[in-house]
Amino acid sequence: MRVFQFLPIDGLAPYVDRIWGWESVGAERVDLPVLLPGTGAELYFHYRTPFRRSVGGGAPETCSVAHLFYIRHRPLALLSSDDVGFVAVRFRAGMIHRFVDMPGREMMDRALSAQDLWGAAGQELAWRVAGAEGLSSRLRLIQRFLAERLSRAAPDVVFEHAMGMLYGDPANLAIDRLTDRLGLGRRQLERRFASIAGQTPVEVRSLGRFQKTVRALMLDESTRTTDAALAYGYYDQAHFIRHFRELVAESPQRYLREARARTHFYNTSRWAGAMVMAPSHL
Repeated sequence: MRVFQFLPIDGLAPYVDRIWGWESVGAERVDLPVLLPGTGAELYFHYRTPFRRSVGGGAPETCSVAHLFYIRHRPLALLSSDDVGFVAVRFRAGMIHRFVDMPGREMMDRALSAQDLWGAAGQELAWRVAGAEGLSSRLRLIQRFLAERLSRAAPDVVFEHAMGMLYGDPANLAIDRLTDRLGLGRRQLERRFASIAGQTPVEVRSLGRFQKTVRALMLDESTRTTDAALAYGYYDQAHFIRHFRELVAESPQRYLREARARTHFYNTSRWAGAMVMAPSHL
């Protein structure tokens, strides 16, 4: 498996955490992961076979050649593939809304195509990326498109700042302390979150805590569940297990055992390894 990660160009850096991807080599069979709810928004561009996902008890569903995952309430199971090739854009917390007009409540737990998000221009981009010659060309196409679609309307910088703070410290930042820092009433902040993200600040903080705990356990198998749970704001291990069961409908022990035997999308820190700048000539 070939794995790559890039820092975005300067104009996108405040909104995009990284651009990354996978490419299978030869005839290897890739056991793709079960994606869990969290705070993320991830845009995938496939230049080989798109993901196939399990949908309830019915027939598998094939994702569009370019699509967004905005998973908030239930896991999403991807099926194994022997023809993986994609480039993914990982948006910073709350920043997907700089690029799309669709409110968060309409994006939740769906596999939205680029056409759903941007109409004919999104569909054209999807096919151009799929047919591009080489990674550099794909990176340029994607970043040029996103740079052109940065919202020219006045952004809600209070919402963005609040999202960043909640994601950065879900263990310790109480909502009342957050509103004090922002100079807003709690109801005002909740209305902003509902309008843009489709969730309350409490829900966002809870998902951030969950996401960071699972990520810590996935990236370092020696980490004890209790230690990770306490580090990210759970009262104890039992509190984390209950929350995990509510979201995933199984125990974290079972999920982790199966997930560690396959690939996963929990990338290491931006600063932990060598990440180079994506091609900047647009």
